[in-house]
Amino acid sequence: MRRENTRESLTTCIQLTPEQKEEFMEEIAASYQDVRGEKIGIIHQQQILDMFLERLAPLVYNKALDDAQKWYRQQQDNLDSEYFMLYREVR
Repeated sequence: MRRENTRESLTTCIQLTPEQKEEFMEEIAASYQDVRGEKIGIIHQQQILDMFLERLAPLVYNKALDDAQKWYRQQQDNLDSEYFMLYREVR
């Protein structure tokens, strides 16, 4: 069962350091320059980064939860198998 997150709770979940934020914004600017031949300013870079964080953060977060649940279930299956291997034959 998945819970829907609000925008406010997502922005508190994903906090970039100033260095990470600067690096991503530089990558956005470089990509625009390479792909579109356009230079974009800091405000546009920030808007694009915010949009990606807002749109992708919930998807990545939910995928991580799904992956963790899958791993947990595999571990539980392994424990169940090992548990039943402890049973002794009854004569």
